[in-house]
Amino acid sequence: MRNPVTMSRDHVQSAPSGSAEAPYLELLARDASAEAYEQPVLLARAEDRPAEAIAALEQAKLLALRVRAELEGRRRREAELSALFETAHDLAGLRDLDAVLQAIVQRARSLLGTDVAYLTLNDAARGDTYMRVTEGSVSARFQQLRLGMGEGLGGLVAQTTRPYVTDDYFKDARFQHTLTIDAGVRDEGLVAILGVPLMLGPHVIGVLFAADRRERVFERAQIALLGSFAALAAAAIDTAHLLTETRAALAGLEHANEIIRDRSAVIERASDVHDRLAELVLRGGGVHDVAAAVSEVLDGTVEFTEAGAAPADALEESRAEGHAVRHGSDWIAAVAAGGELLGALVLRGHPGLDPVDQRTLERAAMVTSLLLLARRSAAEAEQRVRGELLDDLLDARDRDPRLLRERAARLHADLDATHVVLAARLDGPAGDADEEAAARRRLWSAASHLAATRHGLAAARDGGTVLLLPLATDGTATEVARRTARHLGTAVHQPVTVGASAPVTDLTAHPETIAAAYAEGRRCLDALHLLGRAGDGAAAEDFGFLGLLLAGDRDVAGFVDRTIGPVVSYDERRGTELLRTLDAYFACGMSPARTKDALHVHVNTVAQRLERVGRLLGEDWQTPARALELQLALRLHRLAAPDRR
Repeated sequence: MRNPVTMSRDHVQSAPSGSAEAPYLELLARDASAEAYEQPVLLARAEDRPAEAIAALEQAKLLALRVRAELEGRRRREAELSALFETAHDLAGLRDLDAVLQAIVQRARSLLGTDVAYLTLNDAARGDTYMRVTEGSVSARFQQLRLGMGEGLGGLVAQTTRPYVTDDYFKDARFQHTLTIDAGVRDEGLVAILGVPLMLGPHVIGVLFAADRRERVFERAQIALLGSFAALAAAAIDTAHLLTETRAALAGLEHANEIIRDRSAVIERASDVHDRLAELVLRGGGVHDVAAAVSEVLDGTVEFTEAGAAPADALEESRAEGHAVRHGSDWIAAVAAGGELLGALVLRGHPGLDPVDQRTLERAAMVTSLLLLARRSAAEAEQRVRGELLDDLLDARDRDPRLLRERAARLHADLDATHVVLAARLDGPAGDADEEAAARRRLWSAASHLAATRHGLAAARDGGTVLLLPLATDGTATEVARRTARHLGTAVHQPVTVGASAPVTDLTAHPETIAAAYAEGRRCLDALHLLGRAGDGAAAEDFGFLGLLLAGDRDVAGFVDRTIGPVVSYDERRGTELLRTLDAYFACGMSPARTKDALHVHVNTVAQRLERVGRLLGEDWQTPARALELQLALRLHRLAAPDRR
């Protein structure tokens, strides 16, 4: 028998000399087993290669195994999504409930890789639970089990409405063991069992299980996957029940032609709304689209309202009972999820509503809750991603600029554009800790939504919110600050003060500018509070040197740079004396004639230098306000560098 090192020699030696990655790329390409990844290292050691080469192979092996694990994970997730899609397709074309449930159990067993999968349903008439579908079972006793309510692992799942897993069934004392159940489980040879509830609204109608004949630890992803199959199974059962109810109604309507016509029209409307709702979900429609579709089918006006806008007593009754309830001449169906009221669908001016139309309204409310939850989840996920990117830009200055730019591009944010950094804080009467925390969450949510619509970023920070918003070519930082203060204040129903930095560019090339700009925005925010301008917005350009006097953390260098930085840079690059000329010009009362005497140069030289200063600082540099700021900046510049004359 050949040594495994010798057996892999051909593969390793076929790689280019000096390449530690090449043998592992070949292993990845031919989807080799995990054990095969040890062979290049073993061969290198057998050939007594240098320690550096072996270390490089070890590192390449770890990276290759990580890539292999990622590829396997992706293949597994693709298989899971494919199975869920196929099951949903079966459900959409439901004809035989047994066939759909059997397909669900088969796919669950296959994807989780268990020996057995089975599904039990509650029998309300007999007050017990019975085995409905099994896959992989070899015991007739196990396949015919009937269990009392609350017995066994399934009883624990049904009582708590949560998934439960046991690594060793017979050693687990968390649930009630019975001779009948234990005998069936022992006869089947099961050891590790995972059970998830089948839910219809707040009610458990059964349990879906996956089990092995050996000890096993089920991963969180496997538990979630089985839960997804359980949700599809519950939907299939609910759909079958609805079809059964519809068929029963049709059978009863056969006694009278007029009733048949009426009921047929009702069923046609229900089918129509089912198709419309399915189409709306598939093309990403909103809650108002659902209301409009149901309005057409029920021949009435259906509106979606927020929870606070609907009658509280009727809304609570609908949520508690899980049905639409009558309120005067209206019908109200609560839109709820997990006990949380999200709003209501209200059918206006329709005092008489038959059961099928009532069920249609309830179904529409369920679809509305799913759309709201999906939209909320997507929005929260995007808000977190935007906040994490902005946190990285503010804190992690050593990040790879290319990766930062790619992350921003996925969020439709262009970090190469000119931006403004804004610091926003709530103003208003202080409440208790819970009220303040809720208000801050509302501010963060409103800021995140604004950032998403403006292709910017937002994150919660320092008791408030920081935003990074692009600046329009014809806009100013002051306009952005004031507009943002108004927008956020309206969104949270509370004054919001906003301080903005000067425009910043090259964010990925110089990420440290974002942190400096944020500090500048916070100083503007402090200045607004000291001036009694709570609920307003302003930028650094609005305060000039007053910002230095009002802010707690005085940024002298930043003020000097903003005020005379272009002149300082010009002198440093060209070796000119514009700064000295400007200083003498102000010292001489802004008189070119006296300035030329002080500098011992020709008056034309003074004029040319001052003209250059004007091009660098702007035409308004000699106005009283600008002149005052320039003189202060010149004085601070001399104090910061006393050796410069």
